[in-house]
Amino acid sequence: MATFQYEAVNTKSGKTEKGELPAASQAEALARLQEMGLAPTKVEQAKAAPKKAKRGAAKGKKGVKKGLGAMEINIPGLGGKVKEKHLTIFTRQLAQLTSAGLPLLSGLRVLEKQEKTPTLRRVLGELAEVIEGGGTFSEGLAQHTKVFNKLFVSMVKAGELGGVLEVVLDRLAMFMEKAMRIKGKVKAAMFYPIAVLVVAVVIMGVLMVFVIPKFKDVFAEMMGKGLPAFTEIVLNISDVIRLHAVGTMTGVFACFFTFAMIGRTNFGRYILDKMSLLFPVIGPVVEKVAIARFARTLGTLINSGVPILQALNIVKDTSGNVVVARAVQDVHDSVKEGETIVAPLEASRVFPPMVISMVDVGEKTGDMPQMLEKIADTYDEEVDRAVESLTSLIEPIMIVFLAVIVGSIVIAMFLPLIAMIEGIE
Repeated sequence: MATFQYEAVNTKSGKTEKGELPAASQAEALARLQEMGLAPTKVEQAKAAPKKAKRGAAKGKKGVKKGLGAMEINIPGLGGKVKEKHLTIFTRQLAQLTSAGLPLLSGLRVLEKQEKTPTLRRVLGELAEVIEGGGTFSEGLAQHTKVFNKLFVSMVKAGELGGVLEVVLDRLAMFMEKAMRIKGKVKAAMFYPIAVLVVAVVIMGVLMVFVIPKFKDVFAEMMGKGLPAFTEIVLNISDVIRLHAVGTMTGVFACFFTFAMIGRTNFGRYILDKMSLLFPVIGPVVEKVAIARFARTLGTLINSGVPILQALNIVKDTSGNVVVARAVQDVHDSVKEGETIVAPLEASRVFPPMVISMVDVGEKTGDMPQMLEKIADTYDEEVDRAVESLTSLIEPIMIVFLAVIVGSIVIAMFLPLIAMIEGIE
């Protein structure tokens, strides 16, 4: 029988309690804590004896020597991350290998040999060394925070404690595949407007720098002064861009840099995320993606045996939207105080009534993970439809946008000619 260390909130006094509890599995430990009137916030198996740690450390040193011998140099900030696509493929392959009965260590070694990405291959080797040294898979994952996020580590740890690692890996692979599919559709929908915007900028640059100055010389010879106001504005903009190119580029860069810096502050990020939810056309898509991600992440974590409060903390950290993260934090505080999930969700004004009602039903019936999965599936379909609608709507909007820009410049150049013709008549 294993020993589990826990942190829990006493539902009567509201105080946080810490201690150890003998149990056969994490699920049994959670059940016993609930019987004791405690709401667990963290439950994990007690660490192994110091000898294993020393052995693991020795293996770690050996791994360092091996790395030096192979002349692999890690520069901080470079090569530390792995693309989401490669990580998803690795997770799916590892899930298939473990489900087929292959030991975890053997599976890691097999994937290490066939992996083509240098960073991921190195990480897999280090994970295998941790397991050979007596450590757990989750302990090895926790050493590579740039590659594996809290969601990945927590689900693997829950699978290890419950003895269902292969099941959890399969759920994790499905989760990552669905998340990548949705992200891919949103990126594909945004590719067209970005491409049109780039083309518009290039066309404007060519017209402003090379074409319009020639018209200016012609107008100066034929008409002198007294050009139409709109034409004067376009000619002045052309002069600024052409004669002060460095200053113009510096100003544009400064605007983007300032915008990026504001987005890195808590308040600025909150404002930008709030605006993204309220923005016409794009806002509903962002909202549906956020809700689907919230529901699938929370449902997957709870279904994998992660305690509810710990799961909410992970969802908050991996939400990708400050507005949703604050709403999840309110839910966490409410559950910690022994209250329901529904009230803070409703107060956040981020989640629609249908989602709140389904969560309420799931909470009352004790079927929360399945209900969250249904919400996620529903909103995945909503995202698909919203992205298709967005794509069909963006195309004519961008065509009109490009036509207005080019057309405005053409009209500005033709206004003096029209004025000359009217003067002749």
